[in-house]
Amino acid sequence: MANQKDYDVVVIGGGPGGYVAAIRASQLGMKAAVVEKEHLGGICLNWGCIPTKALLRAAELRHNLEHLSDYGIEVTGEVKVNLAKVVERSRGVANRLSGGVAHLLKKNKVDVIDGVAKLGAKSGSKRIISVTGKAAQDITASHVIIATGARARQIPNMEADGKQIVTYRDAMVPQTMPKSLIVVGSGAIGIEFASFYRDMGVDVTVVEAMDRILNAEDAEISAMAHKAFEKRGMKILTSAKLQKLDKGKEVVTATIDVSGKTQTLQAERIIMAIGIVGNSENLGLEGTKVKIDRGHIVTDGYGATGEAGVYAIGDVTGAPWLAHKASHEGIICIEKIAGMKDVHAIGDNTVPGCTYCRPQIASVGLTEDAAKKAGHKIKVGRFPFLANGKAIALGDDEGMIKTIFDEKTGELLGAHMIGPEVTEMIQGYAIARTLETTEVELMQTIFPHPTLSEAMHESVLDAYDRAIHF
Repeated sequence: MANQKDYDVVVIGGGPGGYVAAIRASQLGMKAAVVEKEHLGGICLNWGCIPTKALLRAAELRHNLEHLSDYGIEVTGEVKVNLAKVVERSRGVANRLSGGVAHLLKKNKVDVIDGVAKLGAKSGSKRIISVTGKAAQDITASHVIIATGARARQIPNMEADGKQIVTYRDAMVPQTMPKSLIVVGSGAIGIEFASFYRDMGVDVTVVEAMDRILNAEDAEISAMAHKAFEKRGMKILTSAKLQKLDKGKEVVTATIDVSGKTQTLQAERIIMAIGIVGNSENLGLEGTKVKIDRGHIVTDGYGATGEAGVYAIGDVTGAPWLAHKASHEGIICIEKIAGMKDVHAIGDNTVPGCTYCRPQIASVGLTEDAAKKAGHKIKVGRFPFLANGKAIALGDDEGMIKTIFDEKTGELLGAHMIGPEVTEMIQGYAIARTLETTEVELMQTIFPHPTLSEAMHESVLDAYDRAIHF
């Protein structure tokens, strides 16, 4: 025991939940360490949130170049895509930010241990953590936070092979661009890849088992997205269940049940985007009071598990599987451990969600259907971007903003957006919900002109029959 390093907090996993928790612990005077087996920044920074946005930016630029004549700009010559450089830039962005995380941890005096961690026995008030790998050692800690994230869910007999059938990881580093692609699953991950590959000129088909795409979004937004994607040439099959995949030399044949009728589709590549599974295995949780439900670790609102001194945050604890939710959970968990007052668990329906397809989609709070099912009598406002001056000037006026209020109290129950830069604007409504803002304050707020954000104001006004510009 004398040679073991001892910490107040050890975080297993250096993703957006783990490294943020460790930094906050250090800020509060705790001795902290992060054990990470592969990449600081986790899946989000290295293989998810960040590099996908770099890819989508390249696809957006390609689309814009093809439509320069709409703005009176004539460019002669063919637009060519250097796929290797597109991927190289995406990886460079990820590597730059991963290095930034390493710098932040060093700056905050957080030890980074390269290896795989596993909980061991308790030694008095301390927990032994065994680390295997490059920096093999045993360490001890008063508190252990599991932030191991999640991985792509696989379907038996249709597992990814990294070539013809791939998950998000391989889809981000293609060596060649397929002529045809089937995306199985229409959540944020599936739709972002469908949007990227379509803008790169690929023939894309989306297969979704539910009766509509983007099922977590408001039904009206989902319908608008469906129409917009089909307008771009994307094929979409809903109520479509994948039955089997048969790999040939050049193509994969997918057998699909569409509303009770069997059909087959062929494509050079298949992206499986059917959800994720928490990385809750091989952590030494056997014999502890940590409860696992369908692959995810069960916690209270502050990251605590059923085992004293053991906590969990982020994707390993379940939906919503979002980096910003994981980071916030890390802060909450540490501040609760530190005994700080006024620590608040994440409230229901307070986490904003963003999908970076074209057009962009963003939301926070209850959908219209959920608000009604919860017993609210509601007022709904809508404002289309086709009536917004800035959107028209940008040449990007597709979409709308929808706001939902409680008729009795004026509480903003939910906001749902589809259109240009809505992923940047949704935070305005997220702040409004945190401040428990009503329609009165939103109406009295002055929005600058000309901006896309004016549509946010007009949507609120429309809920109360006061819209000016539509």
